[in-house]
Amino acid sequence: MTTDDDPAIRSLNDAPVDEAGDYVLYWMQSSQRADDNAALHTAILRANELGKPVVALFALMDDYPEASERHFAFMLEGLAETSDRLADLGVRLVGRRAFPPEAALALAGSAALVVTDAAYLRHLRDWRERLAADCAVRVLQVESDVVVPVGLASDKAEYAARTIRPKIERHLEARANPVPRLRARHRADRLELSSEIDFDDPDGVLDSMSVDREVARVSRFRGGLSEARRRLAGFLRHHLDGYAERRADPARTDTSELSPYLHFGQIGVVEVVAKVQGAGSGDAADRKAYLEELVVRRELARNYTWFTPDYDTYAALPDWARETLAEHRDDARPARYTRGELERAETDDPYWNAAMEEMRRTGYMHNAMRMYWGKKVLEWCNTPEYAFRTLLYLNNRWFLDGRDPSSYANVAWVFGLHDRPWQERDVFGKVRYMNAAGLERKFDIEAYVERVGKL
Repeated sequence: MTTDDDPAIRSLNDAPVDEAGDYVLYWMQSSQRADDNAALHTAILRANELGKPVVALFALMDDYPEASERHFAFMLEGLAETSDRLADLGVRLVGRRAFPPEAALALAGSAALVVTDAAYLRHLRDWRERLAADCAVRVLQVESDVVVPVGLASDKAEYAARTIRPKIERHLEARANPVPRLRARHRADRLELSSEIDFDDPDGVLDSMSVDREVARVSRFRGGLSEARRRLAGFLRHHLDGYAERRADPARTDTSELSPYLHFGQIGVVEVVAKVQGAGSGDAADRKAYLEELVVRRELARNYTWFTPDYDTYAALPDWARETLAEHRDDARPARYTRGELERAETDDPYWNAAMEEMRRTGYMHNAMRMYWGKKVLEWCNTPEYAFRTLLYLNNRWFLDGRDPSSYANVAWVFGLHDRPWQERDVFGKVRYMNAAGLERKFDIEAYVERVGKL
């Protein structure tokens, strides 16, 4: 159900608000920031109305699905800044080394109300539902990492960007307003709550964790809102002008590179939208091209995972795509590589190897190369099902912004999701095809290979 006539806010249970509770609890999971955070804003607003302080919880688990040193290092860097910014608002950030819904339930025992941010992946939604089912007080969920709430934009899984675009644009102007900073009137300093995480020492916390060290932290990206804002300012100043024409060229560095910060909720998407719309650089075409990717395509991915329970399986692909790939299952492959060879970038394709190396070394890959990278894996694997599993494995393990709704939608796009049938070819059937000649025709792809080699 929605509440207060705001479709971004839903009550996850029918429990009462306990006015005798010690504080309002904000379970921070997906929106790891203190600015432009609608969930936090809701928690502070309700706490001020109740005359209570606000306690924010972040629960850390070493065995978070598919996470590695790379992901944890970036996230902990961001949380260090978030902790300080929350303190400036009078909100105390408490850390727990525990299974997140159990940690939230434990702190909810002394809470008047629980507020949490929304999530769009299956296990994260299950965590929130588990908390709400066992919690003795009201649990509110607030969508704070999209511009248009998923249920407001559409009530079904959309076929493509062209079908969801007008539905999002209908609400864009009304929803693209960052929430103002709101201070808690009652500080949480005096509450006797200890933290099991020293947010001021992210390296020390990381050293104490048992995580996958093979996927090491990267130097290209440092976590935190300040770094995200620095990148955004540089993009608006130097790269928005001409973005509509240059954005697809992997040899250039004209993208904002904000996806890791958006994935961890370290910067609000509404803040980014507002700054792009108000930028003094670029023209209407440039802003439209960027907002198409930031809002329409990104929220199409959330629509996909929200309305498709098995979004991470081959069976979730469109019927036409699975049928045409099945018809070409036994086609001869131009080359075959094991998953290990792919992960080590040991193919005979220098462009693909460069893309894989960029991902391994930096946790990032230009969007144009992500599409080519995915299509070649489909072409080189014995079966499309194995190619699908291999792409998800590589994507989620090595990308800083992996394990995201956009990850699942983008991998599925390689196999026909949110696309249409094309000219029939070997291996691909009617699924869209890409080859090296296309890269050579459109871009100075050798310059991209050279740039990656210098990383």
